[in-house]
Amino acid sequence: MQNDDKDPQGNGGGGNAWMKNMLVVFAIVGALFLFVSLFNNGMGDSRASQTIPYSEFLSKVDDGSVKEVTIADNVITGKYAGDQGFRTISPNDNELVDRLQRKSIKFSVKPEEQGSIWVALLLQALPFLLILGIAFFVMRQMQKNAGSGAMGFGKSRAKLLTEKHGRVTFDDVAGIEEAREELEEIVEFLKDPSRFARLGGKIPKGALLVGSPGTGKTLLARAIAGEAGVPFFTISGSDFVEMFVGVGASRVRDMFEQAKKNAPCIVFIDEIDAVGRHRGAGLGNGNDEREQTLNQLLVEMDGFEANEGIIIIAATNRPDVLDPALLRPGRFDRQVVVPRPDIEGRVKILEVHMKKVPTAPDVDTRTIARGTPGFSGADLANLVNEAALLAARKAKRLVAMLEFEEAKDKVYMGAARKSMVMTEEEKKSTAYHEAGHAIVSLVVPGCDPLHKVTIIPRGRALGVTWNLPERDVLTQTMKSMKGKLALCFGGRIAEQLIYGHDELNTGAANDIQQATNLARAMVMEYGMSEKLGWLRYRDNQDEVFLGHSVARAQNMSEETARLIDSEVRRLIEEAEATARKVLTDNLDSLHRVTEALLEFETLTGEETKRLMNGEDIGRDLAPRAPQLRPATGSSIPKSKRPGGGAWGNPAPQGA
Repeated sequence: MQNDDKDPQGNGGGGNAWMKNMLVVFAIVGALFLFVSLFNNGMGDSRASQTIPYSEFLSKVDDGSVKEVTIADNVITGKYAGDQGFRTISPNDNELVDRLQRKSIKFSVKPEEQGSIWVALLLQALPFLLILGIAFFVMRQMQKNAGSGAMGFGKSRAKLLTEKHGRVTFDDVAGIEEAREELEEIVEFLKDPSRFARLGGKIPKGALLVGSPGTGKTLLARAIAGEAGVPFFTISGSDFVEMFVGVGASRVRDMFEQAKKNAPCIVFIDEIDAVGRHRGAGLGNGNDEREQTLNQLLVEMDGFEANEGIIIIAATNRPDVLDPALLRPGRFDRQVVVPRPDIEGRVKILEVHMKKVPTAPDVDTRTIARGTPGFSGADLANLVNEAALLAARKAKRLVAMLEFEEAKDKVYMGAARKSMVMTEEEKKSTAYHEAGHAIVSLVVPGCDPLHKVTIIPRGRALGVTWNLPERDVLTQTMKSMKGKLALCFGGRIAEQLIYGHDELNTGAANDIQQATNLARAMVMEYGMSEKLGWLRYRDNQDEVFLGHSVARAQNMSEETARLIDSEVRRLIEEAEATARKVLTDNLDSLHRVTEALLEFETLTGEETKRLMNGEDIGRDLAPRAPQLRPATGSSIPKSKRPGGGAWGNPAPQGA
């Protein structure tokens, strides 16, 4: 879609306006040339002659230096003997003629020119006429370009969209079926109002699209414009607000006046929270301009005057800050939630974006959708684009599943840090850490299926273990949460078993943070502690209070705070014990997975399962000679203890 070159009424005239503007410009330039030429003609003689005092002229006459003289009223011009011109003003000297005759100087009398007074008046008035003409031209231009002109502060900046190019329809909207159905009904009402009117139904006055950034609110609005076939005005909430009080209200009035002339029509206001915030929230220090704009918007949407045939569609990702008067029925009759897509929605969105990308046969959209929970439509579009760029960089003709996996890793954690130099010992430590996570996730019940494990550094992570759910998880059981707790400690326990207690490093900081947050939420929010019962001990806030800070912040007793700490510690210790038992029982598998990671750097979940079962993964695994050294405090036999001691910082497990 693009801006229309027609006026709001749809009449043509862009070419005629351009021709008129060009004619005005040519007229001004011609007037300037005329003024310069007249000025040159009037002053030509004065520039060619030297102006001298009258006394000097008489002296020249007396000494015979003057050759000829022309007298025109009181202006005397002439030439010296050397043909040099001069000019002077005569004070009505009656003896001048006698003096010229005595000296035998040739002289003539020039009659007064008729019309010279008009030329003089024109020369004097022309500059003022030019200034008035330029001012008139500028004022007309400012009136036409009301949104950008100096005098167009109060004019609406809403743009009228057409369907010439880039038309979007509901077929281009995927993954948000419920929101699309809500808005399809508005389009049907515009196309056939009698179908609803015969049952007493009235057209909704407004629909508010609510959703996170990138979920497709603006795309839905463009689809409505493409499907409805009626005039569609679009404007941003920030376009109303200016530094001058009253400008925003004037723009609102002008926008609705334009909409009335084109009714039935749709007006789309993007980011309406910029102008529709709750009034009085600033405790008397609010922005008067914004509040006046909001008041005018409320009156125009549902005031004494009915705006029949005008549908307001607005979008925001902050519905909590909007004024209640703006949200009531009669202004926004419908609040359409545009959520992040579920796995089925992500599959459809990926299929829409992949239509423009040549994909290889091995590309599985469901697998990609499984690995992108929480992604919005914009995130998925970016993922497909990154995959296409990676394939183009490799000079490939098709985008394969490998490029989509790399693009997903890049979007999640950043580009691979290929320039990062890691020693053999650091890579081995990271490999044992990630292998511990992978084995625990395959053995402990409740963990999501293992998708991939890698020791390629990305972002701040030296290695990553991916666990992808089969479907979007809406609720979690205590069994699954305990499995995630054990998974968090798989890396730290693996390093401790191999290198001993004294060689522990800081690489498990992120794992410990995740486990602590999850265990505290189980105790304080989800009622998963028998000693504390089904009570909530934490408000909805991001801060995590520890120890006695909980008692002070939540007005709970010191005994309750200590009990919370003991229950959290119990869950953590149980998870540590589970992870330790799993890795001790599967120590040979831990070594095999580690060696494979050191060789190939990335293993799929299926390959990891085969290694645990002692099977061939289908790739040649070169034997490595282990460098063994004893580890202080380790319970593993000396023959199975490879050397090393470096930290690996895995990213959050799962998606």
